Amino acid sequence: MKYIRLILKADIKKYRFCILLTVVMSLSWFNSHSSAKGRSNHSIKIESPDNKTVLNFNLSPVAANAQYSIQYEGRKIINTSLMGLMLKDSKTLGEDVTIGGVKYSSFSGSWKPLYGERDKYPDRYNQAVIILKDRETGKSSLIITFRCYNEGVAFRYTVPAIDSLQRITISKELTEFSFPGPASTWISHSAQGVIYKMPIDSITGACERPLLIKENSRTWLAIGEAATVNFARMKFISGKEKRYSLDASLDGNVEEEGQFSSPWRYIMVARKPGLLLQHNYLLLDLNKPDQIKNTSWIKPGKVIREVTLTTQGGIACIDFAATHGLQYVEFDAGWYGAENNDTSDATRVAVDPARSKGPLDLQKIIHYGENKGIGIILYVNRFALERQLDTLLPLYESWGIKGLKFGFVNVGTQKANTWLMAAVRKAAKYHLMVDIHDEFRPTGYSRTYPNLVTQEGVRGDEESPPNDMVLKTLFTRMIAGATDQTNCYFGPRIARMGSHVSQMAKTVCIYSPFQFLFWYDRPAGSPTQDMGAGGVQQIIKQTPELQFFKQLPTVWDDTRVLDGYPGKYISIARRKGQDWFIGSLNGRKMREFDMNLSFLSKGVQYDAVIYYDDPSLQTITKVGIKKIIVNSHSVIKREVLPENGLAVYISPVR
Repeated sequence: MKYIRLILKADIKKYRFCILLTVVMSLSWFNSHSSAKGRSNHSIKIESPDNKTVLNFNLSPVAANAQYSIQYEGRKIINTSLMGLMLKDSKTLGEDVTIGGVKYSSFSGSWKPLYGERDKYPDRYNQAVIILKDRETGKSSLIITFRCYNEGVAFRYTVPAIDSLQRITISKELTEFSFPGPASTWISHSAQGVIYKMPIDSITGACERPLLIKENSRTWLAIGEAATVNFARMKFISGKEKRYSLDASLDGNVEEEGQFSSPWRYIMVARKPGLLLQHNYLLLDLNKPDQIKNTSWIKPGKVIREVTLTTQGGIACIDFAATHGLQYVEFDAGWYGAENNDTSDATRVAVDPARSKGPLDLQKIIHYGENKGIGIILYVNRFALERQLDTLLPLYESWGIKGLKFGFVNVGTQKANTWLMAAVRKAAKYHLMVDIHDEFRPTGYSRTYPNLVTQEGVRGDEESPPNDMVLKTLFTRMIAGATDQTNCYFGPRIARMGSHVSQMAKTVCIYSPFQFLFWYDRPAGSPTQDMGAGGVQQIIKQTPELQFFKQLPTVWDDTRVLDGYPGKYISIARRKGQDWFIGSLNGRKMREFDMNLSFLSKGVQYDAVIYYDDPSLQTITKVGIKKIIVNSHSVIKREVLPENGLAVYISPVR
């Protein structure tokens, strides 16, 4: 079969572009009459567009099992690893098979997201779709699709339909990730758990994804899953057959009818850990394009949580948001009763007396917010969501609610994941944005349904993590996508987490289109009595650095991970329009940060406002502010104390 590959080459040195049109003659599907022996010994190879990554697929010599290996820059990064799916009846798809055919293709393009960490994402890969046939019956039993990107390798399984009524139950996934030798990993056992660094052969229990792996001084990997919609979640367990290996572990059985595909499994690879984070758009690439026709109502923004559950508190939050450049106020658990009580009715306001004495006139607050240009987000626990979802969504749209925060949803099993993604799709029908809290971790579905604006699935500020823990989060959890860190600024827990400037820096480093800036803080004018979730008493002070939050965007046109190492330090620069924001976090040792500003436009002078921690200042937050002129040749150098940070706002001189 003929196919045409269009290659666009950029000759940067000569500043010229040329288009090379090459017609490639290829036998796309192997002859079905070729010998089984010839097919079983066949090795299929595909390369990434930049030729740095090579995927090899073949069948094991004796058992004819599907297996793969990966090389990067000439070095093996994944040893020969088994593939396949085990069915409930003990039959294994991918075992005792022949290669029935393979179809090669390539794609080179890009796409513009509704919002994101940049305004355009590359999407370039070479692909091989391999049909495996049962060696005994000759019938197709499994299809494996491989894609080689510059950012890494991805693959998924497709089970072909025997007939329209066929029902398949997968009891186990047999995918291995076998590594050439000793490696370091950064693991957590739950989505909001502590992240530990440990040798790969010391792992016990099931590990969260994405999983960060350092093989040697030149190779960093991240493995995980993308486009998990109607399937069980995958985690990783220590390999049973090989010392330095991991096995896929599904959260329960998967039942399907007819032809169906698994989520994508990916292995990202880079020379530096920061590049893995910078390339996290790979998960979005592996999802389907936007399915919402009219997206004008999807508007990311900054949020303050209203903790008193009172009319007075709501009005105060709206006034604060309107003055300080925020877009939303969120009413958290307790506004419709006890959140974990199955009898609480989320169709009406009935404040939980254990959280607040009220009163709460939600309709008055919604209308007041509309007049001020501030939207309202409501928290709803899964107890009410599961019982009342189809009633709540049209009702909340009629109230004028802009978004929902789903609380304590079930995750992991096929049933839980299917329900949750269906709830996101239903919310889109009623023009409601969604923030999923607690154990849910994303797999890129925000590309397909961008009303899924953000999610938690992180050890956020509710757990008061110190900077070194956040610095592990950035290189692991953040590869999966947007993260609601539940940032706070004035509470006493800041002393346990780091510093005020490190809190500022986190709002740049941790990407979230819904950016909660004041989770444990409340504005002047809210009730003074001890009420609200957690008895939050910290009143927001009018400090000079609040201007940084006012100017801060929540979505970006460009993102650069300047440097970093898990648990130790990071610097990230993000651009919106012509303005740049830099966030730098430091771990447990004093460090000098050298921020090269070569990413700035050449020939342009910029004002840079540098926010830094200064313990000698006699102020509430001890934030120092320095203003300088910079350009693309400038380097900002500053010593940063342990668990402190830097935040920088850069704008063209006007």
